[in-house]
Amino acid sequence: MTKSTHTPEYHRLVELLVETRRTAELTQQQVADRLGKPQSYVAKVEGAERRIDVLEFAALVKAMGSNPTALLDRLLSDLE
Repeated sequence: MTKSTHTPEYHRLVELLVETRRTAELTQQQVADRLGKPQSYVAKVEGAERRIDVLEFAALVKAMGSNPTALLDRLLSDLE
């Protein structure tokens, strides 16, 4: 598997992360503050400029007040 942010699968992940943040009515800055990171970190993740690992995924989703397992299940279902 390629380690690119330019795959349809990765773009779906990013779409779900953005959707999750917006559903929670959070700004990128609010998520970044909860993570102790700069707003540019969230912007780069959401812009598919930065590839995240599973631990970063879990932290991001939790910072948005959602369940990482549920979001991963949704992603996998979407990719089937």
